Amino acid sequence: MLKGFFHVPKAVNEPVKSYAPNSPEKAAVQAAYTTMWNSQIDVPLYIGSEEIRTGNTRNITAPHDHKHVVGKYHLAEKQHIEKAIANALEARKKWANMAWEQRAAIFLKAAELIAGPYRARINAATMIGQSKNIHQAEIDSSCELIDFLRYNVEFMTQIYNDQPKSDSTVWNRLEYRPLEGFVYAITPFNFTAIAANLPASAAMMGNVVVWKPSDSQVFSAKVIVDVFKEAGVPDGVINVVFGDALMITDTVLASRDFAGVHFTGSTHVFKDIWAKIGANINNYKTYPRIVGETGGKDFIIAHPSANVKQVATGITRGAFEFQGQKCSAASRAYIPQSLWPAVKGQLIADVKSMKMGSPEDFGNFITAVIHEGSFDKLASYIDQAKKDADAEIIVGGNYDKSVGYFIEPTVIVTTNPKYTTMETELFGPVITIYVYEDAKWEETLELVDTTSEYALTGAVFSQDRYAIEVATTKLQNAAGNFYINDKPTGAVVGMQPFGGARASGTNDKAGSALNLLRWASPRTIKETFVTPEDYRYPFLG
Repeated sequence: MLKGFFHVPKAVNEPVKSYAPNSPEKAAVQAAYTTMWNSQIDVPLYIGSEEIRTGNTRNITAPHDHKHVVGKYHLAEKQHIEKAIANALEARKKWANMAWEQRAAIFLKAAELIAGPYRARINAATMIGQSKNIHQAEIDSSCELIDFLRYNVEFMTQIYNDQPKSDSTVWNRLEYRPLEGFVYAITPFNFTAIAANLPASAAMMGNVVVWKPSDSQVFSAKVIVDVFKEAGVPDGVINVVFGDALMITDTVLASRDFAGVHFTGSTHVFKDIWAKIGANINNYKTYPRIVGETGGKDFIIAHPSANVKQVATGITRGAFEFQGQKCSAASRAYIPQSLWPAVKGQLIADVKSMKMGSPEDFGNFITAVIHEGSFDKLASYIDQAKKDADAEIIVGGNYDKSVGYFIEPTVIVTTNPKYTTMETELFGPVITIYVYEDAKWEETLELVDTTSEYALTGAVFSQDRYAIEVATTKLQNAAGNFYINDKPTGAVVGMQPFGGARASGTNDKAGSALNLLRWASPRTIKETFVTPEDYRYPFLG
């Protein structure tokens, strides 16, 4: 592509709607919620041009009312996965050769569909199926997804415009080819935006995809499929399958045409996938791209100079928004003794003021965790903290799954900086706090860096610039996204490219050109205008 030859609309971040009382957006999403709550949707497999209903189904239920069934989805067998791969490879013949601006137009249209006619629907699906309150649904399934689609088009054009130097004798150019084969996208329940972005970012670069959404995110995944179809994504470019994760993954990784995996999920699963890819490496046409964002044990550390209310708000928002089910959620905090009494008082007051219940009630800050397995795990750690001598629950600690999977926001204080909930990823509304001696600032920074195997997000609160500089340096490898005087959640596309290292993933930074580059296989083309006709160089005389 010629540098500067093409221009696309410059990406801008989608504004967050308020959903204030009597606002039109509130009325729209409430109406969509009511309709979809009673919809009884039937979600098939999407393979090529077919919608396949296998008859082997599971119910889709709401975590905050787990007895209420809103629909069902169909499970694939091995033959369906093989068929999805075959359809993807067939679609690749045309999709990989489509002009990039045609692909860009499709995904820009998808962004505008979500910003407009699909906004209430995708938010309501996320509220029902993933139990997000309206604000969390809006910033995820609307704003972040729109931003991903818009900015990825801009990043794609930047990549294509990055061309090597040429001179009067030779024309050099880079062709950013899609990978040779297909990409496998595995997406989590907790972000509708991630679920759409993982297959879409690879497809935007000319790749074809087999996409397996989380079983706990099927409701909003169905809306994503509807958007992509209306936007004009051709049949076979993104094939959607549900079912046994192990069977699907093993079938995909056994294919000679497997070219890459785009993953967000648990560290254990990602390592297992990596090991299987290594075991199969001699079978593949090319070395597969392995891109993953996995777990986190994200931290907040406050310096004695920090503002108490800012620290308390950073903890409550960072730990308890979306019930702590963000890979970036704060789950361990380090507070100096001098600030602790005031921070403790503010924390307790804030948590006690939080309302919990169905996201249909816009007054609820906290809703349910995703499923019974998550509920039981969190309850077991809370129960253990109640028994342990080196731990104390200062607020929260109750739970109830009779109607929905509700866990109270819970704050544990420990005298042991290596206490289990300081190290173990829980993925729920539980944060553990260690109170340190003010004079041990740098020692505590060392503790923060060495306590966890993860390195996703982290935050420092301080009004002392020297302290901030020390923390920024000492915690250089402890977080891929580092926040100063802010909570460690809420990365914005185009502003804070997201991803971490260590056990938190490959740090390929979703929301940046770095991620899109992983889905391109550049070819260098050199064209010489006047070709030499004699092998002899001047030094030969």
